Amino acid sequence: DKVLDGDILVAEMTTPDFVPAMKRAAAIVTDRGGRTAHAAIVSRELGIPCIVGTGQATKMLTNGQIISVDGARGKVYEGRVAVRERADDTYKENIKTKTRVYVNLAQPELVERVAARNVDGVGLLRAEFMVAQIGEHPSYMISQNRGNEFVDKLAEGIGAFAKAFSPRPVVYRTNDFKTNEYRELTGGQEYEEAEENPMLGYRGASRYIADIDVFKLELEAIKRVRQDYKNLWVMIPFVRTVDELARTEEIMESEGLKRSDDFKLWMMVEVPSNIFLMEKFLAVGIDGISIGSNDLTQLILGIDRDSEKLAETFDERNEAVLIALERAIKVSKSMGVTSSICGQAPSVYPELTEKLVEWGITSVSVSPDMIGTTREIIAKAEEKLKLND
Repeated sequence: DKVLDGDILVAEMTTPDFVPAMKRAAAIVTDRGGRTAHAAIVSRELGIPCIVGTGQATKMLTNGQIISVDGARGKVYEGRVAVRERADDTYKENIKTKTRVYVNLAQPELVERVAARNVDGVGLLRAEFMVAQIGEHPSYMISQNRGNEFVDKLAEGIGAFAKAFSPRPVVYRTNDFKTNEYRELTGGQEYEEAEENPMLGYRGASRYIADIDVFKLELEAIKRVRQDYKNLWVMIPFVRTVDELARTEEIMESEGLKRSDDFKLWMMVEVPSNIFLMEKFLAVGIDGISIGSNDLTQLILGIDRDSEKLAETFDERNEAVLIALERAIKVSKSMGVTSSICGQAPSVYPELTEKLVEWGITSVSVSPDMIGTTREIIAKAEEKLKLND
């Protein structure tokens, strides 16, 4: 609440409950985190400068101090510094490509503006920010016989995206809140254990098959939106085992969400087991995969993606990560399953996007600020590969 419109938000790190303040901020500076940290991802969507992993911002900067933030160069200046307007590259969006360009979104306030852009749909609609806005733990709401209220609010949020982008697909990733994030919601500490490492803890599909009542609330919201907008699809995150995927799909089908011509089910590929057992995961029956390169990279390289000390080593272009990406795309293609990527990598490394197109990826999903640039990169890669013939 201390952050006013136009202020610069300085914090140790940000989490989903910071989002209202982040929307008021003119820029963000954090002590911790890498380029796939929460602050970095949200700031790109909001279109504001952000510097993460400074190590000492909260110690060196004080309330009321006038500073200027240069997100492109990673520098903070004392006082007001004149800025040069960024060149408009939206004309690049009009380039035609065979590979679809999707966008990663989470903020309902941005949906109309981004939907007006020349983009093929939403490749990643994050649930977490909508759940954070609801502000109460779903189990807590169920205990008060207010489960329908959770459904109403979530359906309203999802529906705004489906409506704005219709008939273009909107791929909604079911809620991937971790225990520490759930604990921040009203009533959360009553239902969530404190975990030493929430990133590897009780999250994703493991949670859906164990806490079915909460998952059913989310599925009810999806069904409600799909009554009016058939362009809403679903993507399951952090699937550790083949059995988890099968059991999650069984629950969805029992609730009336079954794969069909107008309802596609995708799976996030972000755990090394997904790569090793790709054929078995796909054989369960899914329509598409989307590579979550942020988590996949940290798990393959054994690096905390929020570590500023290891930020230089965290690189999706590492040979081990490239082998995983290539296998995921090529196996999917061989089995008639669409493939996409929704991590930060394509927004940062144009040369990686070229490789993805070469391997046969069917879509690339990027932050709003990279739609035009990505379209141009893909067009050049397709021309080189003669994919538009």
